[in-house]
Amino acid sequence: MDGLMEFRTEDGARVVVEGVESETGHRLVSRGGGPVQAARTFEGALDGVRAAAESALRVFRDGSLRPDTVELEFGVKLSAETGAVIAKGAAEGHLVVKLSWSPEQSRPTPEPPRPAAADSGRS
Repeated sequence: MDGLMEFRTEDGARVVVEGVESETGHRLVSRGGGPVQAARTFEGALDGVRAAAESALRVFRDGSLRPDTVELEFGVKLSAETGAVIAKGAAEGHLVVKLSWSPEQSRPTPEPPRPAAADSGRS
C-alpha cells in the first residue's frame, strides 16, 4: 500500500487517498504496512483551499464586473503533513475561473394607449 494516506472525517469516516510524492525525494513511510495516517482531519486538510475559494469568490462577486455566476476550479493535492495543496498545472499554479452573465430578461413593450372611440353625436 505504498503511497497511500488515510484521513478521517470529523464524523469518523475513513478517506484513503493516493499520496503526493515529494520533489526532494522524501517518501512517506507507514508503520505496519498500511496507509500513512494524516495529521489532520479531511475537513481540516481542506480548510486552506476553502479559504482560498472564498477569497477568490469575493474578488469576482464584489468587484465591478458583477457576474451572474462564478465557477472556480482548483487542482488539489493532499499531503499527510500539510493537508491540501493547490496543485501546479501546466503553468505555475492551477486555478480556472469562469464568469458568466445572463442577458437581461426581455420585458414586454407596453402597448401605446388606444384612442377613445369617436362619439357619433347621437343621443
